Amino acid sequence: MAETRPLYLGPRLRRLRRELGLTQQAMAGDLEISPSYVALLERNQRPVTADLLLRLARSYGLDITDLASEDGADYARRIEDVLRDPIFADIDLPSLEVADLAMSFPGVSEALLRLHGAYTREQQALAEQRFAGSDAEETDPVSEAQRFLAARHNHFPDLDARAEELAAEIAAEGGSRPWLAKKGVRVRFVPPDVLVDSVRRFDRHNQQLLIADTLDAASRHYQLAAHIAYTAMRSAIAQAARAGTFASRTAETLVRRALAGYGAAALIMPYARFARAVGERHYDIEALSRLFGASFEQVAHRLTTLHRPGEEGVPFFFIRIDEAGNVSKRLDGAGFPFAAHGGGCPLWSVHQAFRRPGEIITQWLELPDGQRFFSIARTVCAGGGSHDRPRVLRAVALACGAREAGRLVYAQGVDPAQAVATRVGVTCRLCNRPECTARSAPPIGREIVSDEYRRTVQPFAFADS
Repeated sequence: MAETRPLYLGPRLRRLRRELGLTQQAMAGDLEISPSYVALLERNQRPVTADLLLRLARSYGLDITDLASEDGADYARRIEDVLRDPIFADIDLPSLEVADLAMSFPGVSEALLRLHGAYTREQQALAEQRFAGSDAEETDPVSEAQRFLAARHNHFPDLDARAEELAAEIAAEGGSRPWLAKKGVRVRFVPPDVLVDSVRRFDRHNQQLLIADTLDAASRHYQLAAHIAYTAMRSAIAQAARAGTFASRTAETLVRRALAGYGAAALIMPYARFARAVGERHYDIEALSRLFGASFEQVAHRLTTLHRPGEEGVPFFFIRIDEAGNVSKRLDGAGFPFAAHGGGCPLWSVHQAFRRPGEIITQWLELPDGQRFFSIARTVCAGGGSHDRPRVLRAVALACGAREAGRLVYAQGVDPAQAVATRVGVTCRLCNRPECTARSAPPIGREIVSDEYRRTVQPFAFADS
């Protein structure tokens, strides 16, 4: 016969009592036990009996199955995650001790979790203050626009729905140009000098849409879609933008531009058809680019928007950087902690993509807290089109959780648990890995030792490691 294990619910019981606004004495009165017994239960020094479970459920209108699920394993897992921080790398922490801490000392466990959470938040705040004033992040229009998109996971259902309607109309007319012609708009592809440093201009007086003839096919397609988004989707874009409150006109303009870009991409890659193709092609970005007549970057960007209930895609983090490491676009849908200010980790392949232009580079990543991600990076080129037109080379990257990577053609057949991962950090100032030879600065809060008598392989040796 299976042995029944005692049930300890200390942290959960204490959390329940605080949520209900009760003292230990008041809860004791409700449960008809002594206050000292409540204290022992909350410290996991006494197990919860079946009779007490029933009393808890009856007194506070709770589901007994929720109450009966154990907290100890969850606490142990969370503490193990915290103790994987490289700041503890030189301390022997057997799993048995961690489990014993979580079960026998729930108060200490909770204190440790709170302390590490506060430590992590303060590190992030200090790093941001180092690169910007304390109020700069709040008032920066770019950051404000990014927060608007991030709060909505870069998904705007109304824009997608309107774009699907328009895409069906456009397809029925035989394409964007015939559809615009039916609306009385003539499309002309003209030399760049006619446009005076523009790639697209709408001549409202003559009802002409002028587009630079030096653009490649995908860019022409996108500029046509952008004009349609700005005109035929104007009310939907305005409604989406009204959901935010902006500190400056610039922030609102950036948001409207992002929403128009979203609408243009949704016209070229209508949600349902695109999501179906993504599943069939296993996220093969090059294949999807050819299927929809879009660029690599446009497809990668569109992949971050697939959050429609019932038709969700893999959650992705997207970033675009230049060779100096400047971030010109960032969208987070995968919980990937990229530094808000300063350089990212140089060990991430997005920074090395410039050495192998046009080639897709894949990489497994492991963060200091043990989280694992899978990354796809490639260079993309903007501009050009003629001998004297400047070109800009950038790198774009998509990253998703390791558990989702098997859905991608780039990682099929690879067991994420067995994959060799590159150990990266958010940024040097927030990374406590002592063995990193690529480090450019010591982490915040760590003292470094003098190197008068010894020079380590790593740029810095920490006094407490």
